[in-house]
Amino acid sequence: MYTPEQSQLGKATAYPDQYDAALLYPIARAPNRAEIGVGDTLPFLGADLWTAFELGWLNLRGKPQVALGHFTVPCETPNIVESKSFKLYLGSFNNSRFSDVDEVQARLRADLNEALWRGAPAVGAGVGVRILSPELFDREPVHELDGLNLDRLDVECTQYTPAPELLKADFEFQPVTETLSSRLLKSNCLVTGQPDWGSVQISYSGPQIDQAGLLQYLVSFRNHNEFHEQCVERIYMDIWRQCKPAKLSVYARYTRRGGLDINPFRTSAPQALPRNVRTARQ
Repeated sequence: MYTPEQSQLGKATAYPDQYDAALLYPIARAPNRAEIGVGDTLPFLGADLWTAFELGWLNLRGKPQVALGHFTVPCETPNIVESKSFKLYLGSFNNSRFSDVDEVQARLRADLNEALWRGAPAVGAGVGVRILSPELFDREPVHELDGLNLDRLDVECTQYTPAPELLKADFEFQPVTETLSSRLLKSNCLVTGQPDWGSVQISYSGPQIDQAGLLQYLVSFRNHNEFHEQCVERIYMDIWRQCKPAKLSVYARYTRRGGLDINPFRTSAPQALPRNVRTARQ
């Protein structure tokens, strides 16, 4: 079994520059999901949207090529890929020769699918891989998350580990549909304790959620150690249970580390995934 503690996180590491798919380190989603009461049948849909800003390789004549990579990892995969291992894996392309971008894309897709579905009896939805060449870089926008900004509220914050009891909703009045956002999400890496900074967007239909309590709840992740994907699923499940919305989606965009950002999205109803558009802090 692959565990976070056995990964390369927080350890001195040699950085290979020759292609090596074995560098990818999958970590099972199931143990953390069991901790928040999620079993084999998922109560949400969604995906993890990754961006690789440090993607490069050599063409057949040895000339360096650079690109951006967008990766869409379905939440149904039994594993995540530990981010440092993904960085090392991408770095292994640096001095490796490929005939063209299509070969690079195919290799990325095959290797990621193998790691993400490793140990599963059957392979489900595959990872999406999109490579952007430099002539498309100008089309990459910067946009903040939409929604009413919770950070405008002058609230007292005293809890810095997840406190779902702070979440409250008004069940006596008509349900509402609204989108709320905050830039005050912060958690820490599960293994190294390094800070992970993020923005979060919550869209829902149902009893109106108390905004002050929601902001205090989001702030309560400040000293919590957990991977990005796990934090978002915890937020989703806490809101779902405490506030009982009819529909809910939670989307977080975390600042990059090692040239990678991870942006999990979870939703109760089928819908198009959000565009992988970075915020200013990313």
